Amino acid sequence: MIIVELRKLARRPRTWVSLFLLCALPAAVAIFLATTRIGTGAGQSPAFLSAVLANGSLFPAAALAIVLPLFLPVAVAVVGGDAVAGEASAGVLRYLLARPVGRTRLLVAKLISMAAFVLVAVLAVAISGYIIGVALFPPQPGAAGVVTSVSGPALTPQQVLLRIGAAILYVAFSMLGVGAIALFLSTVTDSSLGATLGAIAALVASQLFVALDAAASIRPYLPTRYWLAWIDFFREPILWRDIERGLGIQAVYVVVFLGLSWANFATKDISS
Repeated sequence: MIIVELRKLARRPRTWVSLFLLCALPAAVAIFLATTRIGTGAGQSPAFLSAVLANGSLFPAAALAIVLPLFLPVAVAVVGGDAVAGEASAGVLRYLLARPVGRTRLLVAKLISMAAFVLVAVLAVAISGYIIGVALFPPQPGAAGVVTSVSGPALTPQQVLLRIGAAILYVAFSMLGVGAIALFLSTVTDSSLGATLGAIAALVASQLFVALDAAASIRPYLPTRYWLAWIDFFREPILWRDIERGLGIQAVYVVVFLGLSWANFATKDISS
């Protein structure tokens, strides 16, 4: 069942279009950056755009910062929202469950397929970002591949590689929280569009409350609060406080919404 879902994901044009667009946006930014040689100021978003002018090996981090606020979560919400609701809207969910396939097994297969998409998407952005970065922004003479960290001290190429890997895992896990919310909504409605829009609406509301001073009391518990905490991997030394909190919050959202997805789907009356 898992192999079937992975093949289905790989055969859908939507999957490849999403991956292409996720990689194309940082590429377009890199071309403009290489042409104008104008980065962003300190503390401005997207992060790392000024740093890559001196060394393009840091562009994977900039690429993640470019797609994370909007484009990557939307892509994940589309896949998660379509997981169950897409089968129902196509009228094949009832026939699929008529086979000797348990609901829990089907839901697990959908979850693994979604997690595979998340990991592939984040890796595609980071790898394409590295290729583009080293091609357009070679190290400046005398830099010897050394990259300046966010907090000032230099990082070796090995340290940069390890920290980019850690950032990839952190971002991927954060997107699983988005996917879990979308998957739950996908079990509630037969409309994949409705499930996707519901997940996006929840994330937009979270972003709004994160920026709202009046919502300071709930801010630490919002799903998007610590999305950018992975930038602390590029400090020297690494600041673990927000990273650990971000992982903890996302773990809660993943466990809670996957549990709700299973509870709802296992007892839902399938009519389509």
